[in-house]
Amino acid sequence: MKKLTKKSQILIYAAAGFGVNMLNLMMNSYLCSALLVGGFGEAAIPYQTFAGKDLVIAGVWAAFAFIAKVVDGVIDVPMAAFTDSLRSRFGRRRPSILFGMIPMILAFLLFLVIPDPSGASMLNTIYYGVILCIFYCSYTLTMVTYYATFTEIVDKQEDRNLMSNAKSVFDIFYFILGYVVVRMLLNGMNIRPVALIVLPLVLTMLIPIFMIKEPSSLDGHAGNTEASHVVNLATSVKYAFKNKPFIIWMLVYSLMTFSVQLFLGGINEYFSYVGMNMMMVMVCSFAPVPFTLILYNAILKKKGFGYAFRYSLLMYSLGMLCMFGVSFLEGGTLKTILAAVTGLISSFAIGALFAVAYSIPSQLASDEEEKTGVSNSAMYFAVQGLFSGVATGIGGALVLTALKGSESAGSGAIVFLTLICGIGTLASYLLSHILPKSVTGLGKEEG
Repeated sequence: MKKLTKKSQILIYAAAGFGVNMLNLMMNSYLCSALLVGGFGEAAIPYQTFAGKDLVIAGVWAAFAFIAKVVDGVIDVPMAAFTDSLRSRFGRRRPSILFGMIPMILAFLLFLVIPDPSGASMLNTIYYGVILCIFYCSYTLTMVTYYATFTEIVDKQEDRNLMSNAKSVFDIFYFILGYVVVRMLLNGMNIRPVALIVLPLVLTMLIPIFMIKEPSSLDGHAGNTEASHVVNLATSVKYAFKNKPFIIWMLVYSLMTFSVQLFLGGINEYFSYVGMNMMMVMVCSFAPVPFTLILYNAILKKKGFGYAFRYSLLMYSLGMLCMFGVSFLEGGTLKTILAAVTGLISSFAIGALFAVAYSIPSQLASDEEEKTGVSNSAMYFAVQGLFSGVATGIGGALVLTALKGSESAGSGAIVFLTLICGIGTLASYLLSHILPKSVTGLGKEEG
């Protein structure tokens, strides 16, 4: 694959996932939540739910949502093997992106349909569960392929870090769009037309289609330099799971993912229930991130990844625990100011916690390829997706649904969401101390 060498090219390439991730945010934080009324304040129900009533059976939906998340994780492995070993005259990566992107868009549109408008039914529950699985599978193929190119399209750790940090900044932009702009639209529009407004952003994923330059991956094709490095599914999985630093990293990453995804999944219900201004807190959390990433990278270069990552985990935990305390205050100016402060505290961690999802697997995959000659970078992101899928299923499906309750069960338990998130990242911080030096020392500049 032809390498990107200019910073401008790297920055443009890092923007490609913006629209696809925005669709995923809409699905996780808005559309899935919109099927149940439980957890929302009365004023939010006409706009943030599909029909102002429960459309799925809460207990069965929790099981379906958990299964969908696990499927999202498990399917990463065969999807990664598919894109790593794809034979076509257009190469491996561009066809794989298109094979995932098209059904993902269709699944997103189908999720906006209400099969049984009368109320909560098994038909609705099964329908949305199946569509959710299709969406996650196609989203996985698209993004696993895209992330795999982070190893292949640049050849230096410095460029890889630049791409990961730039991708993290673009993540912050779509979070601001998702949690501030979309939230503003939901003050007067229903979530379904808002989702249609967001849909065209998915076209940013056409960037890699035009920027990736790779030879044919057909056996025996002239100029094909990659085919000899491709391994089958079993061997690819074996290489990933035999990488001890990577597996330890997966355990640490899973705890962090549980906490972050639980918060993002329940963000609408939480803020509507505790009486905080969600848009203001999100602006305070996300707007400073490009600047807080500068601080994170300064720590990274001086102290290494381990120190910088643990600093981020502690800042996120502090922000979540402070937010939990502020939620019990009576509404007023003091609560508004303190809520903004909790967002500012969290901003010192958010960008870094997203960046590590791209930088660490791509670097470990690059190290593995340099050592063994095996090109299976997608498998590293697939295994990471497997671990994070289970963690997200537990947090964003089982725990969140239990905290939400349903229309009849009440929703007071949602207030404990940030407490659970803070404890989860503290556990990740403690476990991070067993990471080997080959990981904790990444990014540290000599002298």
